[in-house]
Amino acid sequence: MKKIILLLSFFIFTSLNAEMSDKDKSKAWDCVGIYMANYFLPSGEKFEYGMKEKSISTAKVLKTYALEIGIPEKEWDEGVNKAVDKHYGSKYDKAKTEKCYSFVEALVPNGAERVKKVVQTLY
Repeated sequence: MKKIILLLSFFIFTSLNAEMSDKDKSKAWDCVGIYMANYFLPSGEKFEYGMKEKSISTAKVLKTYALEIGIPEKEWDEGVNKAVDKHYGSKYDKAKTEKCYSFVEALVPNGAERVKKVVQTLY
């Protein structure tokens, strides 16, 4: 009986974590790196405050979703740190940022609505 429960638990955990492929995780981390670069733009860079709000909110939604589907927080944070190091100090790239928003909206169930909700809670 214990073996059946362990086996069943393994399949449940595997199927939960399978909702985000390695390719999607890599893309999600890269997008979070872009969002964080947007949030901490170098001095002299022009931006709209709403863009910063959406970037930080989308990063939060991605982390929440990753944890919901069973990606360990330590693993998620390590991937994010590498992506932030890669993009930190970059100039704002509207095309890359919009491509990431589209990716998140497709990846995360109700992604656009979840981002809007987080943006509304920033104040």
